[in-house]
Amino acid sequence: MINVLIADNHPIIRMGVKHVLEGASGIQVIADVATTSELLDTLQQITPDVVMLEMDIPEINGIATLRKLKKEYPEIKVLIYSGQSEDVYALSTIRAGAFGYLSKASDIDYLISAVRKVSEGNMFITNELAQRLAFDEGTQRPRRFFRKLSSREVEVLKLLASGKRNKDVALGLSLNEKTVSTYKARLMKKLNVDNMVDLLQQAKALELY
Repeated sequence: MINVLIADNHPIIRMGVKHVLEGASGIQVIADVATTSELLDTLQQITPDVVMLEMDIPEINGIATLRKLKKEYPEIKVLIYSGQSEDVYALSTIRAGAFGYLSKASDIDYLISAVRKVSEGNMFITNELAQRLAFDEGTQRPRRFFRKLSSREVEVLKLLASGKRNKDVALGLSLNEKTVSTYKARLMKKLNVDNMVDLLQQAKALELY
């Protein structure tokens, strides 16, 4: 039996995912939570095989939560299930330790296959995403730059794009302001811009806000 914990701040999403998963043989949802504090409290009491984690879950951002889970609960497999763009976040979250990424816009049949694959310790991304990642190198779409960004750089860019100041970004990611400034400089170089306006334009093109 594959034991699943759903971490998503939308009650209807948790209810729908639970209904789909429990309709499949060999899978049961043992808990669902709405915030990262609820998630961490629950993990002190139970140990699921798979955590389905929303990128924008409240309190701590998804990648930071993912890193914490990988450090404190290395035996748990994390599947990111999110409304955020696959093109932007899939590789970033996998680099940070996720075993897979599934967009909420994906066909519902992917839910079951993703959970099963991840529970076995295998990586999961959709065939559509794999094709896009394989064939976008020759285009001029801004997303092609994403492959150059580390998961931490994506986190910093997302917070800057949401209007956060360096100080707020540093606080949110447990960094110092000087480090945030360094990340900002790296982002400008990697995304081929030389000012914040253009950087935020790239963030918009990457669907970070």
